[in-house]
Amino acid sequence: MGSSDPAGNPFPEVAVLRGSTGAKIDDRGRLKVPADFRRILEDKYGYQMFVTSYDARSVRIYPFPVWHEIELRMEKLPSTHPTRRRFSLQVNSHGAQTTMDKQGRILIPDKLRQLAKVDEKADVRVIGQQNYLDVWNEDLLKKTLEQPLSEEDLKTLADLGI
Repeated sequence: MGSSDPAGNPFPEVAVLRGSTGAKIDDRGRLKVPADFRRILEDKYGYQMFVTSYDARSVRIYPFPVWHEIELRMEKLPSTHPTRRRFSLQVNSHGAQTTMDKQGRILIPDKLRQLAKVDEKADVRVIGQQNYLDVWNEDLLKKTLEQPLSEEDLKTLADLGI
């Protein structure tokens, strides 16, 4: 029999960042984090964030404890490892450590806002990715989603038991 919370709900709330919602970037380059995401960030991770991108098409916001775990795993690779070097160059050239303010706003660096086309004029979508957030320009996201999961993607997911 499955577990339930004290109220008897068969699926107790798990504090993960999931789903998506529209959001705004203000004229100072700050993302107003949607309320449900903000609550989880504050309660589970605190206010320190690392803002970066892997591909310059979207913005990735890591709670700092999650980012620090990634850094610890990367440290295990030799500093001369080509993938480690490329990854570090990519995320650090776009990245910045920042603090979410008490109103739930996170500053996105100018260069990254320009590359990902997320600014005060753009429609922006924030997507929960379990322990981090992705921020997309709505138009770029729509184009990206036009390409569905491939048969190879579905096979990989099946092999992983998903």
